[in-house]
Amino acid sequence: MTDKKSASRFDSNRLDRVVAEAHKARLDRHRGYRERSLRIHPWVCARCSREFTRENLHELTVHHKDHDHDNNPTDGSNWENLCVYCHDNEHRRFVDQVKGFDPLVDNEPREAATHKPFANLEQLLKQKQPKK
Repeated sequence: MTDKKSASRFDSNRLDRVVAEAHKARLDRHRGYRERSLRIHPWVCARCSREFTRENLHELTVHHKDHDHDNNPTDGSNWENLCVYCHDNEHRRFVDQVKGFDPLVDNEPREAATHKPFANLEQLLKQKQPKK
């Protein structure tokens, strides 16, 4: 029993170390291209044109245009600075497109709604009003 416990503890400790190293590597990679992008590009969101200062610079993110986080050319041609809101929106649009839905393409005309929920409202109101 003790051998199994120590073996599973060893495995979980090793797993914790591997995960921690992967997080550290990701953060190091992110810091590298983020700092370069902030030096190359203006501190302005490429979508909404919101301007940033040192006080709110943490809200400006680096977006990979081709969605490949390993494609980091030194000239910054695959990066654009986006505010956190536009960055979230861009990734949401990408996920929708990958799933096969693109609102700019898939806008086929649909049958118009025919239900009229308030069609009899006037009659209903007249029925409920007390007579004078």
